[in-house]
Amino acid sequence: MNQYFATVARGLESSAARELERLGAREIRPDFAGVHFVGDRPLLYRVNLWARTLFRVLVPIREFPCANAKMLYREVQQIQWNEYLEPDNTLAVRCTGGNKTLNHTYYSALQVKNAIVDQQRQEWGKRSSVDAKNPDLQLNLHIHGDRAILSLDSSGHSLHRRGYRQAMGNAPLKETLAAAILDLAEYDATLPFFDPLCGVGTLPLEAGLKALNIAPGLFRDRFAFMTWRDFDAPLWENLVLEAKNSQRDALPAPIYGSDRDSEVIKLARVNAQNCGLANRIKLVQKEFYHIEPPSDRGIAICNPPYGERIGELRELGDFYKAIGDILKQRFTGWVAYILSGNKQLTKRIGLRTSARIPVYNGSLPCTLLKYELY
Repeated sequence: MNQYFATVARGLESSAARELERLGAREIRPDFAGVHFVGDRPLLYRVNLWARTLFRVLVPIREFPCANAKMLYREVQQIQWNEYLEPDNTLAVRCTGGNKTLNHTYYSALQVKNAIVDQQRQEWGKRSSVDAKNPDLQLNLHIHGDRAILSLDSSGHSLHRRGYRQAMGNAPLKETLAAAILDLAEYDATLPFFDPLCGVGTLPLEAGLKALNIAPGLFRDRFAFMTWRDFDAPLWENLVLEAKNSQRDALPAPIYGSDRDSEVIKLARVNAQNCGLANRIKLVQKEFYHIEPPSDRGIAICNPPYGERIGELRELGDFYKAIGDILKQRFTGWVAYILSGNKQLTKRIGLRTSARIPVYNGSLPCTLLKYELY
């Protein structure tokens, strides 16, 4: 069994912990912006393939004192790097955190790289080159106070980059945050789902992938662990086949998305096509003021503009009031969730919340507001 650390967006540690538990992880321990857990190699592959709320899955290889650059270099050189790569392999180092003397992440990452390639020159007479985009070995250094943890990055590109969302609009939600919102809202795929402000479709698409039990990692061509020396290709192929065979043929309940902008809806449809949902979910161009509930009950989730991102507070105040009025008048029997990043605008909704869940959209503190509409 190995120790792993999954990085997540701030505030979503509990959602990530629940997801890891469902995937079979053990000894789960949430931490700031991440979750520690224990598992075997199949679990490592499975988490990368199936995780909807995680950014990266790291495999710690050494924790050490790290008060300055000299100490960092020395500690990294004590690792036997020939166990992980040869000079004809490429590498990249990503650094997070810092302390008083190591306060520049690029410089800290450079010390790690120098320690590795200097060891290679001594042993082989040649060294690995750096490939920032698709290295054979990707390392993650995290410095906190006078200690550091150096890990293998098993994911490579962040797992929020599913691969299906090639068309982007203004201020889209990350796929991982959309998936976490569905978890926080206790989304039940047997109920109709509706996002009346869907933008490029991230929430409806993530709902569709979850409802059809489609592993988000199936849309990616590459994970970093595939170039590791101990990569087990047959194991990976079996997990992929298992994932494909577990997909559902049809949605248990319909999924809808709408937006006032016809061009944005076109982008959403492209994204739906990319992940095989074009004929499964309904995406239409419709002004919010004209929306109607597609059934007598269901769950509605939306992410209206906050003012800091799109538009101005003065223009948005009346819109937020309209959101509350329309939900109250037309969506009786539904449960609605609104992601809000502005308390002043939230007050204009005028409905009593039954839950207020703090989350972050990037660095912006937000609240996921729950409304039970009777």
